[in-house]
Amino acid sequence: MAKINKMILPSFTKNGLDISKASKFQLMIIGWKAFVTMNSLD
Repeated sequence: MAKINKMILPSFTKNGLDISKASKFQLMIIGWKAFVTMNSLD
């Protein structure tokens, strides 16, 4: 699942996205990627 997310979803850290200026859609993607990452570590 994490590999699929890495291929499909954009990387906002590489683009220099400021979290305080992120749209709700971008925040949703960031939250999803964090959720998948935390669950893959178990």
